[in-house]
Amino acid sequence: MKALAAMAAILALAGQARAANVGFETASAPVASDKPLALTIWYPTDAPERAVPLSLYVQSVATGAAPAGHGHPLVVISHGTGGANADHYDTARALAAAGFVVAALTHTGDTQGDRSRSMRITERPAELSRVIDYVTRDWRGHDAVDPAKIGAFGFSSGGFTVLAAIGGEPDLTTLARHCAEHPHFYDCALQRQLGGAAATPANPAAVAHDPRIKAAVVAAPALGFAFAPNGLSRVAIPVQLWRAEWDTVLPQPYYAQAVHGLLPKAEYHVVPAAEHFDFMAPCSANLAKVAPSICVDNIDRTAFHKTFNSDVVRFFRTTLGS
Repeated sequence: MKALAAMAAILALAGQARAANVGFETASAPVASDKPLALTIWYPTDAPERAVPLSLYVQSVATGAAPAGHGHPLVVISHGTGGANADHYDTARALAAAGFVVAALTHTGDTQGDRSRSMRITERPAELSRVIDYVTRDWRGHDAVDPAKIGAFGFSSGGFTVLAAIGGEPDLTTLARHCAEHPHFYDCALQRQLGGAAATPANPAAVAHDPRIKAAVVAAPALGFAFAPNGLSRVAIPVQLWRAEWDTVLPQPYYAQAVHGLLPKAEYHVVPAAEHFDFMAPCSANLAKVAPSICVDNIDRTAFHKTFNSDVVRFFRTTLGS
């Protein structure tokens, strides 16, 4: 019996390791009394892939193909401030190849071309929940998704978004003191650029928690200090936390390190010599022309993402299955 059990486990692992082809499509999730959310969705498929453009990148996917299989876990992705739903396409594609459905949104008013809501950060978790609603109920491939297996991935402001969505309660009144002490930090400079104190609502939206999220990956989270001292005490799900050792955008110990102090049981990774933007997909030549500051690497970002994506896939497989 032990031999049969061992063989079954080996076969199960072999099945998990088999990489699927990756399907891809864009979608739009309606939002009551607001603009719809632009989505990019990756998923397992049996259709052949081909190279297609995605924003300033090129990816190998089967555009518009039918999803293959059922019961896939869902991972939703929240981008950093001024970003978009293509920013982590390589991580999304790695997850889809491993058997996940992945949906990345573009947060309304927090993109390169529209920064009108960049400081209204507590509104973001509700948008993440809307994506979960859409993909599990309204998306044409929703039957392929297991609504009981949902994870979230967030980078920078997206990391804050995910921490808030999984139970975090930030105290944004700490931002004024933080910026008085560190006026040169990126978040403080952004606040001044967008209109100083007026850019931050006097009564920020209440954070929308989503108990459907069962596991989270958080990379270089923004405003980590705002969760101290007890703002993450209700987070009870597995968390994988990432910090760039030489993060000059969100320098330590105020961001990822602060979160680690509040979530000491999180699976914690510090990437040697890495900078903030190294968690974004490796830069294309087109992106390097448009946003060179995002593409200045101290490390080999392509090599790092092989390990990074593998660790993200492994974590979600362990916590959600696939």
